Amino acid sequence: MKRIEVREGTMHTLTAISFRICFRFGLLIWAFPLLAHASLPLSSNVPGGVAVIPLGSVITGADTPQTWLGDQPVLVTSDHGRWYAVVGLPLDTTPGPHQLRVKIGGVTQARDFVVNTKNYPEQHITLADKGKVELSAADEARADRELAVITKLKHHWRPAQNTDLAFIMPVRGELSSHFGLRRFFNGEPRAPHAGLDVAVARGTPVKASAHGQVLAVDDYFFNGRTVFVDHGNGLITMYCHLDRIDVKAGEAVRKGQRIGLSGMTGRATGPHLHWSVMLNGAMVDPELFVPAMHKRP
Repeated sequence: MKRIEVREGTMHTLTAISFRICFRFGLLIWAFPLLAHASLPLSSNVPGGVAVIPLGSVITGADTPQTWLGDQPVLVTSDHGRWYAVVGLPLDTTPGPHQLRVKIGGVTQARDFVVNTKNYPEQHITLADKGKVELSAADEARADRELAVITKLKHHWRPAQNTDLAFIMPVRGELSSHFGLRRFFNGEPRAPHAGLDVAVARGTPVKASAHGQVLAVDDYFFNGRTVFVDHGNGLITMYCHLDRIDVKAGEAVRKGQRIGLSGMTGRATGPHLHWSVMLNGAMVDPELFVPAMHKRP
């Protein structure tokens, strides 16, 4: 197990977003190799990954297949004449066999899949300010209320015909904390890091990763000033710790449009952007959606 030691003042940025959410339904995918498609995310059949599951050929005049994980709808898209289910795998998914419900041509069937194991590195962070680890009763109550709001936003579903799955990075900078790190603050375990941290100076323009509609904007205890963008069919991006927000809820945004400026609002020790991707209610690895990252040596 890889262990990362970080002390306050030695890391570029720090986020402390706690998603203490357990999901009732597991996920399962075929254990085939990673796949890359022109308009699809990279497929990775591990907790915190994305399962890209082929559903058959596109037939002119036929309805789009429908898929569900439990009661949660799952995004279905076409690529090169074939249908695919694009399934978010929660970090707490139990490795092993699961089922996805699929409806094609009026016929519903259960498909068996397998989720593989992945051991994410540990990150040990030492903070001099214990108030950043041990919350007061008032802060704990506020964080719990906000968590309920964020959980509802994560499971939002808006049907869309043109969901763009090939994201751009919202900012350019050093990746200071990757997705899935198992975090320990002053020796105490916390929720895994459910996003990607990019170290940038305060006031750096933050851009929408793809076109969509602003789902919500707010100022949270952990996340600070935050924007949620709904890209349709259960795909949502979240941009946290902003210094300024330049969009409003309900506003349509285009790919690459500025939605705010980076900062260090909320619970953070330095200016940066925390960027999360949510798919069918699951927090998944944002790097899987950025084609440029797939081509790195």
